[in-house]
Amino acid sequence: MQKLLLLILLTLVGSWLPAQAADAEKEKPAVTEDNYAYYGFEPEIVTNYISNRKKLGFVRISVELMVKDQQDLLAIQHHDPLLRAAIVEILGNQTEDKIKSLTGREEIRKECYQTVNRLLQQETGKELVVNLLFTRYLYD
Repeated sequence: MQKLLLLILLTLVGSWLPAQAADAEKEKPAVTEDNYAYYGFEPEIVTNYISNRKKLGFVRISVELMVKDQQDLLAIQHHDPLLRAAIVEILGNQTEDKIKSLTGREEIRKECYQTVNRLLQQETGKELVVNLLFTRYLYD
């Protein structure tokens, strides 16, 4: 008799647990998967900047563009020359003090990010870049 009651109890508990798990799954918010990808400019970008000294200053950077979907890499690759030229122009218009300071570097990065997205908006109809990263930043 005890075995029969125990069997009935286990059956009831066993059917109750999956129902609780199903309810918990319904309450979870939907998770979207992002397929982030990166596009790196090759070769590195090297250009001159406005120097306070008599000799010419230069900056050499590696830039990575972070996109939300791998499909966007094709559009970025297609517009690589335009984006590269814009970044070179931004760097070339900077002062030595701005190039060499950490806050200046962050301002330059933000300006490059905004310019790249503005150009991509004009060319493709949408802002494709989620983030712009300087993975190497050397100056003299």
